[in-house]
Amino acid sequence: MNDWQRKSPLDWETYLNKLVKVVVAEKHEYEGWVLTVDPISASIVLATFPENEKASISFVMGHAVQEVEILQEGDSDMEQRLARIVAPEESQAYSPEELEKRKNALKTWLETNHIPVGEQGELGRTLSVAGVLTIDPPYGPEQCSSANEIILSRVQGLVQGYLDR
Repeated sequence: MNDWQRKSPLDWETYLNKLVKVVVAEKHEYEGWVLTVDPISASIVLATFPENEKASISFVMGHAVQEVEILQEGDSDMEQRLARIVAPEESQAYSPEELEKRKNALKTWLETNHIPVGEQGELGRTLSVAGVLTIDPPYGPEQCSSANEIILSRVQGLVQGYLDR
């Protein structure tokens, strides 16, 4: 066990929202803003913000960490920027009528494309695709759920394509 792994969660907390340089085995270095530290594995989650791109996330495994150096303190703007990575943006509020309209439109589109779909749940708010995938309100790709990752990925792609049209 290395020094980094011996630290307590309270020690790791002092690194949150700070720009750090992490030196790992074989003297490889990683730089980024500390988003969190996993308390079990001591792995560090780093966020970087390449120009004109969305945030990039890296994981540095705790057992490989040899040294962590704080390069810059985070200000409140950076804390908010980091918080937006893990906390989804405010979801758009839909009225019950809008949700019903979205559900029916998606259901009709899936049926038109010969994809077996039905409604389930007490109020029939959840769409069930071929009995192996569900889509909850507000009926976007993020609301798709399935134990089969291949089906999940394909249906999410279809739903995104439907919404983009």
